[in-house]
Amino acid sequence: MDSLSYPIGKFSLQAPFSDAERTAAVADIAALPAQLRAAVGDLTDAHLDTPYRPGGWTVRQLTHHVADSHLNAYVRFKLALTESEPLIKTYEEARWAELPDSRLPIAPSLALLENLHLRWAFLLENLTDEQWQSPLRHPALGLVRLHPYVGLYAWHGRHHLAHVLRLRERESW
Repeated sequence: MDSLSYPIGKFSLQAPFSDAERTAAVADIAALPAQLRAAVGDLTDAHLDTPYRPGGWTVRQLTHHVADSHLNAYVRFKLALTESEPLIKTYEEARWAELPDSRLPIAPSLALLENLHLRWAFLLENLTDEQWQSPLRHPALGLVRLHPYVGLYAWHGRHHLAHVLRLRERESW
């Protein structure tokens, strides 16, 4: 079950995070919208309403979740860059996935991701080394600097993309 939940493994924010890994993370963030669109774009409604694992979200919910999560991340990055150690707010991801907008077609979330990631990647590609050290306060993680935090969101995108790709493989879609 762990391979279904964490197909690329778990992310550790505590692990050392190099400048090269940061560059790769930014590239992953830039590439995710096209990769996710390619993974879900030809799926039928029946496919989209299939959970990626037993007890997991449907592909539709997962697609909306990635947009929700990365929208929150973008705001967190902007807060860290413009405020002194802002305390960010967490949110109940599972409850968000149950809201009515998670039953919409996926096109709005794919479009949101494309435009959001365009802006987010541009912002990240143009940060100074000093800006990468900007901190934020996360209620569960404590003080976190943007430099390693970007790795979490690159992993998050790859993690959910792998959920879809592995489901497609298992189901021969």
